[in-house]
Amino acid sequence: MMKIVDLIQQITMGPFGSDITVDNFIDEGVPVLNGSNINGVKLTEETFRYVSKEKAILLKKANTKRGDIVITHRGTLGQIAYIPEDSKYDNYIISQSQFRVTLKTELVDPIYFTYYFHTSEGQKRLLSFKNHVGVPALAQATTNFRLLDFPYRPIQTQKEIAKVLSDLDAKIELNNKINTELEAMAKLIYDYWFVQFDFPDKNGNPYKSSGGKMVYNEELKREIPVGWESECLNSLLEFKKGDEPGSKAYTDRKVNDSFVKFFRVSNINGNSDTYIDSSKKVYNYAKEGDVVVTFDGSVGKVGIGINGAYSSGLRKVYSPTKELKNSLVFLIFKDKRIIKTIHKYSTGSIILHASKSIDHLRIPYKKSVYDEFQDIIEPLYEKIVSNIKQNQKLAELRDWLLPMLMNGQVKVG
Repeated sequence: MMKIVDLIQQITMGPFGSDITVDNFIDEGVPVLNGSNINGVKLTEETFRYVSKEKAILLKKANTKRGDIVITHRGTLGQIAYIPEDSKYDNYIISQSQFRVTLKTELVDPIYFTYYFHTSEGQKRLLSFKNHVGVPALAQATTNFRLLDFPYRPIQTQKEIAKVLSDLDAKIELNNKINTELEAMAKLIYDYWFVQFDFPDKNGNPYKSSGGKMVYNEELKREIPVGWESECLNSLLEFKKGDEPGSKAYTDRKVNDSFVKFFRVSNINGNSDTYIDSSKKVYNYAKEGDVVVTFDGSVGKVGIGINGAYSSGLRKVYSPTKELKNSLVFLIFKDKRIIKTIHKYSTGSIILHASKSIDHLRIPYKKSVYDEFQDIIEPLYEKIVSNIKQNQKLAELRDWLLPMLMNGQVKVG
C-alpha cells in the first residue's frame, strides 16, 4: 500500500461559485466541466459550457489538462474520470463541485488509477470521508483524498491492466459511434419519407417534390398525401406499463437465475445495476430490440437496450399484429411531433406523467408505404440492436475483469 499523497504531483479544488457566473459563459472557448462529463471512467465530451481564454487564465488552478484526474466532491459523489490524451481540448476548467489531481506518471498510470476507483473497494475508499449532513459532500476533500491508501502495483503491470480495460471500453465507444451514425441515417430517411413526404412514388420519384397531390388534415394540422389517413397510435400499438416491485425487492447483484435486471427511467439507455427476484412475482419484460419510452419523469425518451423487467415510468411500445416493426416504432417515437405531443399532454408540476398523451398520438399513415419503408430500414435497426447486445456483453466482461485484475486474481500476459 502507498498513500496517495506520495503519488500526487498536484491537487487543487475548483473555483468558488462567485468566480464563474452565468455572465461568464460564451458560445466557444475553454470548456467548463460538470457532472455529466465525468460520469464514466473517461471524460465524456458531449455537452459543455464555455468561458473565454482570458477568464480561464484568471481561474488559475481550476485549469485541468490531458492526463489529469477529475473528481466530484459535492453532489453526485463517487464520480472520477481521467482526461485522455486524445481529448477534444487541451485545457478545461473544473467546476466548484470538483477537484483535480495530477499524478506522478513515473509511479502511477492515470487510467489504472481511475479504474481502481471504479471498483467497489475503490468507491468505498473514495466515499469513506463522505459528510452525511446536508448536501452530499466529501469532507475536506483534497486533504482526506491525499491520505487514502492505494494498493500499489509496478508501473508496467498498471499499464498492462489499464490497456486491457480501456481496449474493451474503446470497442464499446466505437460501437456507440456506429450506432449514432446508423440512427442518424435511419432518422434522415424517415424524415424524408414521412415528414417531407418525398417517399418514392409509383415512378420512383420523390412524391411531394414531383407534384404529388396533398390535402390538409384537420386532426394532424398539416397537409398529407391524398389517400393517406390520420391514424391514432393507440389503435396500432400497445403501450405495456411496467411494475413497481417496492424498494425491499431491489438488490445490486444477481443472487441466482431467478434474479433479473430491473430498469427505471434513468436506465433508458440499457444500463442497470439493479436486480429483482422474478420468482416472487410475474413482471412485464422487455428484451433487446424492444422499444421502451419514458412516460414519467423525463418523458418522451426512447430506448432499445433494455433486457429485463422495467418500472411503471416506462412503457414497452409494440405492435401486437407486427404491422409496425420495432424499427419503425423506434423512429416514430423519435419524431419531433410525437415528442412534442407527449410533452404537451403531460401533467404534473414537479414530476411529469404522460399517460394521457397516448390518446393524442397520431401519425399520417398508409400501410403500403410503411411496409416498403420497413423493408429498407430493418437491416439498419438490426445492426444497432446487435451492437447494443455486443456492448452489454463487453461491459459485463469488463466489470467482471475489473476487480479480478486489480486484486491479482487474473493476470495479464
